[in-house]
Order: sequence, then structure tokens, then C-alpha cells
Amino acid sequence: MKLFPRRLRFATALFMSAWLTLLYAAPAGAGLVASRTSGVTAIDSPRAADVVMVQRALENRVVAQKLRDYGVSPDEVQIRLASMSDQDVHTLASATKGLPAGGDAIGALIGIAILVLLVILILKLLNKDIVVK
Repeated sequence: MKLFPRRLRFATALFMSAWLTLLYAAPAGAGLVASRTSGVTAIDSPRAADVVMVQRALENRVVAQKLRDYGVSPDEVQIRLASMSDQDVHTLASATKGLPAGGDAIGALIGIAILVLLVILILKLLNKDIVVK
């Protein structure tokens, strides 16, 4: 008794030949592409990088609201930022690194709620009783 009949061996060989010749795709080569400036922001000095960082922090919703609460308009902020020394701009940019990148805690709360519901679902599927006192 043969493990593989002759027809099965022939069909397998034919399939593998077709696979290797027709369907086989060579791995794609990847490499680094030279970067190019976008033209929107030209950062040519450390001060320009610090100014961009401060302006992004000023676009934060919480920061903008606090400035409005203190009675400072966005135009006044831009004028004051332009008149600051390099050291002051760098200090302000360093202080803005701690600000959140965006969003609020809603995403974290939704994630915790989903996790709790998942644990409850797993316990129910295991026929465990959930008692809240």
C-alpha cells in the first residue's frame, strides 16, 4: 500500500510547479527615500523650531481657553511671541513638552469601560455569578 498514489503525487507536483512559476511573487525591495521640505514650515534655526513648538502648544484647546480667560487675544500672543528673546522662547518651548498631544480622557474612559464589559462577558460565559454589593 502506497502512502501517496501516483495521481496524487502527479497533481501535487503539477500544483507546486504552477505555484512556483505563475503565482510566486519575489519579495519587494525597500529602501530609504530622500526627504524633501514641504514648503509649509521652513525650520532653519533652533529658534524657528522652538517657535513652531510653542505655536502648536498654543493651538491646544485648553491653552487657548486659559488665555481667553485671562483676557489675552491670539493676536496679542503672536505679537508677544515675536518679541521674546531666543532664551525665553526656548524656555517656553521646553515647558510645552509636558502638554498632552491632544484629546482628553474620554478615550481612556471608553477603553476602561470596554475592558470591564469584556471581563463581565468572559465571567458570564464561564457560568460565574457576578455579585455587586
